[in-house]
Amino acid sequence: MLTLGVESSCDETAVALVEDGRVLANAVRSQVALHAPFGGVVPDLAARAHAEAIDLVAEEAFRAAGRRPDEVEAVAATVAPGLVNCVVVGMSWAKAFAVAREVPFVAVDHLEAHVFACTLPAPGSAGGEAPALEPPFVCLLVSGGHTGLYRYEGPGRIRRLGRTVDDAAGEAFDKVAALLGLPYPGGPHVEQAARDGDPFAFDLPRARVKGRRYDVSFSGLKTAVLYATRGKNQPRSAPLLEGVRVPDVAASFQEAACEVLVDVAVDAALDEGVGALALGGGVACNGRLRALAQARGRAQGLDVVAAHPAYCTDNAAMVAALGAAYLAAGLPGPDDLARGGEARSVLA
Repeated sequence: MLTLGVESSCDETAVALVEDGRVLANAVRSQVALHAPFGGVVPDLAARAHAEAIDLVAEEAFRAAGRRPDEVEAVAATVAPGLVNCVVVGMSWAKAFAVAREVPFVAVDHLEAHVFACTLPAPGSAGGEAPALEPPFVCLLVSGGHTGLYRYEGPGRIRRLGRTVDDAAGEAFDKVAALLGLPYPGGPHVEQAARDGDPFAFDLPRARVKGRRYDVSFSGLKTAVLYATRGKNQPRSAPLLEGVRVPDVAASFQEAACEVLVDVAVDAALDEGVGALALGGGVACNGRLRALAQARGRAQGLDVVAAHPAYCTDNAAMVAALGAAYLAAGLPGPDDLARGGEARSVLA
């Protein structure tokens, strides 16, 4: 079955075509350059950019796949969570496409799609190749807007085990990058700076929430970075303390953030009695997070699988693949077309 997927929940306009588990095309138009001067995503600008780009991105996907619109047999789109005015652009386009061609429409939760992305074979894999990972597994989902731990049994069978109680991991990376004078988006730049730093130069907190075994917090870690670089009771605009090296701060922050995430994820996988731990979401591209998860997970006998980097950041391949899996399982409801865009997910 040829399934069209559409994703526009934040600042990537994405359209993909998936057939029988194989990704034929995964076109993505990024808005990083548009939002970089503001240090974060501006919702109205993002929605306008989605509206301007979506037809072009769809054309790119069909061209890359070598398929025609009239060959599509089902459509899936992100309906939640996200910036509502952004979600609505892609969702409305996808609904119109489905209605005009009288094919099924599947409403997809963005968070479950990120978890499902961990099961996708690498781009370019031949049709019929085995999934990267089979349920059940525990997934650490870490991105700019969301951080959570989930037990995944298959399409529609997902249960949250833990989450951040304040900032998402990616948000913390962005804010620390700003403190260090590094460009937006912060994650890749913090990781790059950390390569030349000492991860033990600063003793930064690894905060887990008392009484909530799988919950984490990043607010104290951000404050600790502020104090380490400016001193206590100093504004963020104050100059760096004499002798403070940006690479050392970046490496120490990255180590603290990755350690606490991996620790709760490994604990959850062991407690749940599953044999595999998955990593998904944009922050799962971080090399230190992947290496630490592999080392600590394997030491506990876990199979550790990270989503391919192409499927970590926001994309439509994961949306199309999950939509197809829902159809195969007979899960979409008749009210999917009636659903509107939503800012929050029941999984958040």
